[in-house]
This record gives sequence, structure tokens and C-alpha cells, in this order.
Amino acid sequence: MPQKVTETPYSLIDADPHAFRVVRYFRLSDYAIWAAGTAAFPTALYLWEMADPAKLRMRTSLRLGGFLGFVGGFLLAYQRSSARFWGWSENKREERMDLEELSQRAKDSKPLYGESHQPQWVQGTAFRNSAYSQLKFSVFPMFNLVHHPYHGTDPAKYDVGVEGST
Repeated sequence: MPQKVTETPYSLIDADPHAFRVVRYFRLSDYAIWAAGTAAFPTALYLWEMADPAKLRMRTSLRLGGFLGFVGGFLLAYQRSSARFWGWSENKREERMDLEELSQRAKDSKPLYGESHQPQWVQGTAFRNSAYSQLKFSVFPMFNLVHHPYHGTDPAKYDVGVEGST
């Protein structure tokens, strides 16, 4: 199945990055968004309670709000980091980190995108299900947790042949 080629304002780093890689490439601004999301939800609940008191204890509501803010903030930070991998926002730092990381893996004769013990058909299915899944977080949060060779980039830029990209 051919991959869809999308024109982006910045260079494509990875069309379907592994979840741990996306988190490793978080910027300080992503952590700030995550923290703001974590704080915003319980703050909004507290302010709402001040405006319209309900005579109920807020402890459980604030804890649940903090947890939901934590999860929502993480998903937003993850989505922002993924957009940089796709080339949808400025990604010079990520390009440099990607080139260093994968060139080193190529020099060490390791597979560029990690080893997978899954059959090829499972890797293909995982790619088709998780590609651009970060755009659908509001419906169903799905992350790429399978190493596969389908990333939409040319492995030759890391000084490796196609055989080293699996």
C-alpha cells in the first residue's frame, strides 16, 4: 500500500513516530503546555465553585479534575510534538536530534527504527492504524507502540542502505 505524500511547510522527520520517541523529543514548551493543562482543569472547577457554591466538598472533584487535566495536557503536548515530526510546525531541533540518533544507530549496524519481533503483517497493520492517529485523540487516544519500517522518509539520509532500515 503506497504511503500518502503530504506537502508540509517543514521537512518530514517521521510519518509515524514511536510513542517513546515522541515523548523523548518533547520541548520545554510541551512540558509547559502539559503543566498548564494539569493546573487549568481543577482551577476552572474551583473558580466555578466560587461563582456558584454547591455546599459539597470539592476534594474528590479537584482530584478528578487534576487527573483529567494531567491526561489532557499530556495528549496536547504529545500532539504538538507529533506535529513537529510530521513537518507541520518548526522542527530544526528535532531534525538535528533525529539525524544524530539514527545516524548513530546506522553506524552501530542497528535497525534504524528499532527491532520488532512482530510478523510483517502485524507491523503493517500497526502502521495503518496509528499513522496520524494523534489527530483523533478526542475520539480514541492511540499511540504507535510497534517498531516498523514504514516512516515515510528515505533511510539513505542516515548513511545506510534500505536493508538497514528494517
